[in-house]
Amino acid sequence: MAASVEEVSSSVVREYLSRKGLKKTIACMDEEHPRTEASINNRSRLRQILKIEGLYRKNKAQNSPLKTLLEIIVKYHIEDLKDDRIACPDSDCLYFHQTISSTAHSLAVTSTIMNDIKPNESAMPLVNYKHGKLRVRTWPTVAELSMNEMVLDDIDDDDDQQQDLHKVSIQRTVAEHSYIGCPMDQNTAMELKTVLLGSSLNCFSVEWRNQGFTFSETHDLRYGIVQKKGGPCGILASLQAFVLKKLLFENTESSNTGLQRLRPSNITRRKYLVLAAAEILWRAGEEKQATVVISSGRNHFTPTGHYKSEGLLEKITYFTVDSIKDLQLLLEQHIEQFETGVFGCILLTISAILSRSIEKVREDMDVPTTTLIGAHGYCTQELVNLLLCGRAVSNVFDNDMELDSGNGNITLLKGIKGHCDIGFLSLFEHYNICKVGAYLKTPRYPIWVVCSESHFSVLFGLQRELLTSQDKNQEFDLYYYDGLANQQEEIRLTVSFGNSAVVWKDDDTDLIAPLEHCIRTRWNDALVNWNDTEPIL
Repeated sequence: MAASVEEVSSSVVREYLSRKGLKKTIACMDEEHPRTEASINNRSRLRQILKIEGLYRKNKAQNSPLKTLLEIIVKYHIEDLKDDRIACPDSDCLYFHQTISSTAHSLAVTSTIMNDIKPNESAMPLVNYKHGKLRVRTWPTVAELSMNEMVLDDIDDDDDQQQDLHKVSIQRTVAEHSYIGCPMDQNTAMELKTVLLGSSLNCFSVEWRNQGFTFSETHDLRYGIVQKKGGPCGILASLQAFVLKKLLFENTESSNTGLQRLRPSNITRRKYLVLAAAEILWRAGEEKQATVVISSGRNHFTPTGHYKSEGLLEKITYFTVDSIKDLQLLLEQHIEQFETGVFGCILLTISAILSRSIEKVREDMDVPTTTLIGAHGYCTQELVNLLLCGRAVSNVFDNDMELDSGNGNITLLKGIKGHCDIGFLSLFEHYNICKVGAYLKTPRYPIWVVCSESHFSVLFGLQRELLTSQDKNQEFDLYYYDGLANQQEEIRLTVSFGNSAVVWKDDDTDLIAPLEHCIRTRWNDALVNWNDTEPIL
């Protein structure tokens, strides 16, 4: 199969960077412009494709041979093109004419991220291929290029070595904050669409495609992630819960306490968004590894067959790391794609799935064909559980349960195994539709994702003691946040139970807010005071 101009050009640039020892730059290129199966990773093969074996041998015979193929090509065009006459066989030069423009452009773009090369606007190569001839209209002279600064006195580069450029491309270290990514392939994209949407022919809704993780600018709600439209609320509420955990209970840098921590600066809330996303993905990867996906801005495969393209999965590059520190650094490096990018919600969802693995996500479910995004674009319980607990199980009761159908067939229903950092409360339990177990009702931190009327929001307290207090006449405050409600003020609920419960029993239960019913699934017969805030019905 003939090599494409783009792949050859990219390989020439990579060869230049690796031979020059620009490890950070080539790692950055691998991240932003990942290698594909068509990439040429063998220097000898690259020379053959470029048809420069003669030039290569001639360069090698020099006292100070040039180190890179790109320099050999550029030197040839600078010194040997006189009056548009090309002193070499047409077969050796034709490919130059087809590739030099793309190669020069790629190097110019790449050089803008290199400290070693300073782009000179007046010397940028303007290439015009016309009538079979290459015209370099504003090219610097040999003296201006200082070619002597780019040569090595001693090169050991036998053809027999066939040096593998992959070995030269060193992964960025944690200290350099850089990682090598892998491009998405169509098979994985089809599996992702199937587990998320039910078919590789289905597409994400507009509500999912346009949702990132941006924070509220309302003074009392600066901790809150804003939801644009209904649909992915389960993702936003789950991430919101972990952001609150970080702000309220793991914020060791601030001397503020309680409510003061709920008014973070832009830098602080972005930091805790990173840490919250990292915790979700690390738990999904069983605290052994995690995967982060980002949009690279270019397609890595051409969709064919039983697959409907929507310009998203084809552009994904994914990174897998095996330490929580690397994960945090990687997310920090790309947090803008999650925070302000329109695909942020989808990227986090796919990251969680790949961290867990598609195979394990299906194994978690009671029914392996269940989708993570249900009717009307709502998050299923499996997806919420994946983010909260690291496993895409279908239920919220404690542990697994065997269901006897009566004819000898036993169905295993999978639930929550062990206490979670973040809890869960559901209005469905009030209607005896489901049972939320003690693991989710009594999490390690007083933060609960609440499912009410097919919508997910967050309820939280400021003191961990309310989870352990044995006082039967207890009173405490809970705060409620709904990113979709266009909330403009803090909602503080005072919850009391014990002797005060008598007051509630005499009330008209028809007007009780669904949120109060959810609260009472955790604190039986509790009285909820909305403190002059209009109850959400």
